[in-house]
Amino acid sequence: MTKSNRLVRLYAEQGQSPWLDNLRRDLVRSGELASVRDSGVRGLTSNPTIFQKAIQGSADYDEQFFSLRAAGASIPECYWEMVVSDIHGALDVFATLYETSRGADGFVSVEVDPNLAHDTEATLTAGRDLWNRVARPNLMIKIPATVEGLPAIRRMIAEGRNVNVTLIFGLERYQRVMDAYIEGLQDRVAAGLDVSNIASVASFFISRVDSEVDRRLEASGTTAARAVQGKAAVAQAKLAYEAFQRTFDGHRWSTLASLGARVQRPLWASTSTKNPSYPDTLYVDELIGPSTVNTLPDATIDAFADHGTVARRIDADVTECHRVWSLLPRLGVDMDDVAEQLEREGVASFRKSFDELLAALNAKDQENRLSRRAD
Repeated sequence: MTKSNRLVRLYAEQGQSPWLDNLRRDLVRSGELASVRDSGVRGLTSNPTIFQKAIQGSADYDEQFFSLRAAGASIPECYWEMVVSDIHGALDVFATLYETSRGADGFVSVEVDPNLAHDTEATLTAGRDLWNRVARPNLMIKIPATVEGLPAIRRMIAEGRNVNVTLIFGLERYQRVMDAYIEGLQDRVAAGLDVSNIASVASFFISRVDSEVDRRLEASGTTAARAVQGKAAVAQAKLAYEAFQRTFDGHRWSTLASLGARVQRPLWASTSTKNPSYPDTLYVDELIGPSTVNTLPDATIDAFADHGTVARRIDADVTECHRVWSLLPRLGVDMDDVAEQLEREGVASFRKSFDELLAALNAKDQENRLSRRAD
């Protein structure tokens, strides 16, 4: 079976869109991203950590960076100019897919400054500015699903902007994310505005859940706890899909659907396995189903393309998932606490990447200035 065959079949047969969770300048310039698209990948996500690796890991950005600095741009301004350049390149690659799919796929996501994760108004301002700056219909603005992020998400949707809601780790928060999306659409309808051209995904993080739950189960030291290791993340994702189906199959949604509104698809993120004892395609194979997205790093795309299983599994073994879910608190695992901890860590991780990259750019600028003086 060819590499592209499984990826193409994932969407054609199962209605799941595989997206690439990576972006760097040479990926666009070399034509490799176009090849990835042609193999069956239908969109792309980025985040501060991805850009840190891309910009710090190569000299591909130096010419633009030094030119911007010479023109008087600040370090943060340089960062955003470089990011927007890469995002524009990726958007161009996926533009035709966006058009031929009638806005179903072909999206590229870019995240607002992670330091704003707990500031509603600042997040909203940053999201608006980034949307207007990039100015492409197949853009998605990534906003974290913090309590403070929820009102910004609703307002972005109400204003007609595509949103990728990121850093979702728990079922309660996921429900609030779906509610924010629906309420944003309802706000548009109340204002007499079109809802048919808005897209959103809700990025539910997977592997980090197992990493944390497995750690807590291991600490308990019981045989019963160890028997549940490696099951929490998939169980929670399948319960999330049940919540998705309930939410987008009721009267509240049917009114919006009649006006052309699109469902907010669940997006499975962080789907590379962290535990080497787990199958490398575990979080792809087990979460295949219609109206979903799975964003995959390069290695996971290659693994799935090589030996993944294209079959609907998102609503398989759901009874077992409910059993696992009810068992976890009895084994001492508070899933609400897990979600809160992972959200804190997720925000902190993206902040760290963002701040470290700005510091590295500042150091590069200082080094360049000293070098020029020496010349």
